[in-house]
Amino acid sequence: MLMSNITQVRSPRSENDIAFYLMEGFSMHGFSSALSALHLVNEMSDEERYSWRIVSLDGGDVTSDCGIRVASDLPLKDEKRYTASKDRPSLVVVCGGTPIAAGTTSLNTWLRECVKNRMLVAALASGVFVPASAGLFKDRRWAVHWEQYPAFAERFPDLKTTQSLYEIDGDLLTCAGGAAAFDMFLKIAEWNHSPSCLKKVCDKAMVDRRRDPGLRQRIPLQAEFGVLPEAVITAVEQMEANVVDPLCLDQIADKAGISRRQLERLFRKGLGRAPSRYYAELRLERAALLLTRSEMSVTDVAIACGFVSSSHFTKLFRANYGIAPQKMRTAAMSAAKQAKPTR
Repeated sequence: MLMSNITQVRSPRSENDIAFYLMEGFSMHGFSSALSALHLVNEMSDEERYSWRIVSLDGGDVTSDCGIRVASDLPLKDEKRYTASKDRPSLVVVCGGTPIAAGTTSLNTWLRECVKNRMLVAALASGVFVPASAGLFKDRRWAVHWEQYPAFAERFPDLKTTQSLYEIDGDLLTCAGGAAAFDMFLKIAEWNHSPSCLKKVCDKAMVDRRRDPGLRQRIPLQAEFGVLPEAVITAVEQMEANVVDPLCLDQIADKAGISRRQLERLFRKGLGRAPSRYYAELRLERAALLLTRSEMSVTDVAIACGFVSSSHFTKLFRANYGIAPQKMRTAAMSAAKQAKPTR
């Protein structure tokens, strides 16, 4: 399917002109959420305060993760001509693709030129891998989707990585993707628009408010299991924060302010499983993400997830997922090869 009228190049270019660079397999959810926010702000302002254009590597159509093809307005080589001119955009947005990929040489060069010319750079979803791979913004905070977080943190251990919905840190804006892109672009709109205008935007979009960046990405445990004791929530937070070097249950119970016996009882009652089992499932989930979203070896994945040996890890992994780690890796690589190459 071709979405040919999703955007148009507006002239003259406004102070709030935005260039969206689409990579093959980009997240339609995140991209459309960002555009919806900008479109609604224009509509509620009764004027086109924001203009945008779509850029791709060769100027051709780009296929999203859901199969919809979006027409681009110009190729990257033409967009580069504006970078050092008065017509340059105020913000460039990299919309990452599936499978996860670093940027091409030409894309990385363009982003470096954008930074040099004091333009804001944003990255949606897996787009965060592009400026990070280019060595940009080493002292900034990076919001990364929880599925991609393990691979990103392993690949860029020196970067300040968060699981916030989005981060706006100086000239870098990063977003976990999905609906969070709507929130981030509303936050951008707050720089130039009144609260009453943004309230109209939220009313039109049928959202109750713009979410703050620090809110968690995943649904809280209470939404899945109901009201949980504070000690259980604290224990789970400790488990999530200590995957590489797992804590023993006595340490977790101590940090939760209860005895190990109480911890066992509360977990079985609230989560339906022993704390040791919950902890193992948490580490196995991280392992599955690393296997499918990074090039780490099975042995390195086992170590990164706190398992004492690859054989022990493989046994637990197969018992939990019904497939060996290497077979899951092979299946993920096969799926990636079937996807179109990154533009």
